[in-house]
This record gives sequence, C-alpha cells and structure tokens, in this order.
Amino acid sequence: MAYRNIELELGDRVATLTVSRPEVRNALDGGTVDEFHHALEEVRAARATVLIVTGKGDKAFVSGADISSIRERRREDALASINSRLMAAVEAHEAVSIAAVNGYALGGGCELALACDLRIAAENAVFGLPEPSLGIIPGAGGTQRLPRIVGLGRAKEMILTGARWDARKALEAGLVSRVVPLAELMTAARAMAESVLALGPLAVRLAKAAVNASSQMPLGAGLVFESTAQAITFESRDKLEGTSAFLEKRRPRFTGE
Repeated sequence: MAYRNIELELGDRVATLTVSRPEVRNALDGGTVDEFHHALEEVRAARATVLIVTGKGDKAFVSGADISSIRERRREDALASINSRLMAAVEAHEAVSIAAVNGYALGGGCELALACDLRIAAENAVFGLPEPSLGIIPGAGGTQRLPRIVGLGRAKEMILTGARWDARKALEAGLVSRVVPLAELMTAARAMAESVLALGPLAVRLAKAAVNASSQMPLGAGLVFESTAQAITFESRDKLEGTSAFLEKRRPRFTGE
C-alpha cells in the first residue's frame, strides 16, 4: 500500500520502518497506527528476519498522541487499546525488532521502544512516560514492560516522578544496550541486525518467543515451553547445518528450516 505517515524499506532480510511525521515529532495518531499494522504485515510477507524501527529527522524517535486529542478522549477510547494492540503486535512479530532511538521517545514513543526486542539510542535520545503530568497513566504497555526491562524500582522512579532519562541514564538502567553518536545510529542498528542475521533464523524466532514467554508464565511452564522449542530446533535442517559448520570450521549457511 501507499503510506503517508511512515516509510518502509524492505531489504535483504532486514526491513526499516520510519515513522515520518517530523512536524509533530512523529506522533502516533490513528492513521499512523493503521499504517504501522499494514507495514508489519508487509514485513511478515517479505519474511524479513530483522525490523529496524526509527523516526524521521533528528529531533524525535516517536512521540505519543497530540495533547488536544487526548483531552477529548473518553473511557471507551482507552478500552479500545489502539496503541496497546500495536505495541503487542510489534512485540509478538516474527522479526527481531530493533528500536533506533533518535531523539525524544516520550509516552507512546517510549512504549514503542519498550515493545521492541533491542534498543540502541543516539546521544540525544530522551525517554519518559509523562502521562501522569496530564492526569492519566501510560496505556500502551509502559507500566507493564518498563518494570520487566529495568526493574520495579527504576520503573517507579520514571513513572511516579515524571522523570525523563537521557541516553546515558537509559544505558545505566538497562533500557538501551548501546549509546552512539546520532550520525552513527543507523550504522549501529544495521550492525546489530547483521549479528542477528548470522544466527539460525528458526532458532532466533523460537528463542524470541521463549524469552517473551518468560515474563508471562511461571518458571515451570516456561521451562516446558523452552524444551518444546528446543525440540523443534533439534529436528531442523539448521541444526544439522550449524553443527556441521562448526565441526568443519566454516560459516554456516542457514535456511530457516
């Protein structure tokens, strides 16, 4: 489809999705959310292994909804969980998602980064969940994913004090794994993507599912999930190729089967 609010580049196993509304700090409105869902389906159809998510320009990654729009919303709007369903779709997507955070990531933008599997920040990145300053709470996974990533205490610090974390604070807290100069951000994201691509695609997909499941089920059930996923890989062509390549001292040629 033709997109108005995002740019989608489908490369060789790596897709790049750029939210392109720099005039409003790449805010997520209804139309942008709809386009994002369509783009995720395109990425799935293209069988991309990695999805890099970023924002247009050098000021903002993605911001939440327009404040005037929030002012008019009612309880039915919150219960529709429009943004929350988008973050869940990103989190559950088959591709490994990398958030390349290039500026402000506040509200829904922070929640989008949290929904991604991996996060790299430019030095100018700023993270925050400022919803309580508006008399509301984060509603697209912020109160649920942030504690799982940085711990309960640090999550409470951000949310309950309205704190904004710069890139270095985010790195210290474990919210991001790397901080790089803005000019090097996409290069660093693509290098991380190459690290993912070097692994067995089926193994990566199942490992992502197992890690995600760890926050949603008791340890015993999670271990059963893990063993089941491992059993699938044990019968795969990629396992045979990976072990053969190791023994033959060569690079593996994985097919994802």
